[in-house]
Amino acid sequence: MTNHLRQSGTLLGFLAILVFFTIQLPDTFLTARNLINISQQLSMLAVVAATMTIVMVMNDFDLSVGSMASLAGIVAATLFAMEYPVWVGLVGALLVGVAGGLFNGFLVSIVGILPFVATLGTLTVFSGAAFLISDGKTIFGRDIPPAFSGFARGGLEMGDIKIPFLTITAGLVILVCWFVLEQTNFGRRLYAIGGNKEAAHLAGIKVKRLRLIAFGLTGLGAAGAGLMYAARVASANPTQGSGLMLDAIAAVFLGMTMSRQGEPRVVFTLIGVLILGILDNGLTQMQVDSYIREILVGLIVIAAVAIASLSKRSSA
Repeated sequence: MTNHLRQSGTLLGFLAILVFFTIQLPDTFLTARNLINISQQLSMLAVVAATMTIVMVMNDFDLSVGSMASLAGIVAATLFAMEYPVWVGLVGALLVGVAGGLFNGFLVSIVGILPFVATLGTLTVFSGAAFLISDGKTIFGRDIPPAFSGFARGGLEMGDIKIPFLTITAGLVILVCWFVLEQTNFGRRLYAIGGNKEAAHLAGIKVKRLRLIAFGLTGLGAAGAGLMYAARVASANPTQGSGLMLDAIAAVFLGMTMSRQGEPRVVFTLIGVLILGILDNGLTQMQVDSYIREILVGLIVIAAVAIASLSKRSSA
């Protein structure tokens, strides 16, 4: 399978999805209102997927991002319920995300546990912590400050169009991740680690330290997404981020099929996010059962991984 076929195939699939839903939903799908709604719905996934790209550049991945997002939302809501200022809840939740990410990085880079095993374990730990702190209940109502939930309802007025703050936040995170990976020595070193960890180490790159930092950034992104989600629904519960992990990994793998070298790239990850979001939005409007959507996402992951694997074999 040539690189050109692999890249064009995914893009053609993306265009095919757009055309299909445009034909099936001519009055609602390509309207400004629906496109803005899609961007807002995808903002949390975009943040997680963009920061997940940072660890996947090194051929690592983080299965705990969904449970971390839930935990961050619970931590913030709990601090709000204790009548701490909004900024304390936000900082506290983000620090929990960084700490959880660094813990993942410690297990992977220092202890030497495989990323799959380490983050599968911390997935359960973070999820259990969210249930423990919240007593398994949803935190909502008066415990959620209007200043916090109001952010998710607000937006930047541009004529007749209102761009949600959540969309703007996601765009800024994507831009920062792109800059870090594509325009800095830090990003170039991460790609070198992904290419060959031993060679990177022999070249003087601090492999363990960089893997630790990368996981910390992914944890920060997961916590940020959890805060965005809690603000959007004006509540927090210990399972609300559970769907983010699979979708984020799917988005990154989809992006990898469009990359010339089969490497994770933030720009292509964003296209993967759009594919999943447009598919979800279109199927919802067509009133297709949500379980069908889950089956399709699973098949997309399998197809993306298979395409990436076959392309690497053909180029070897």
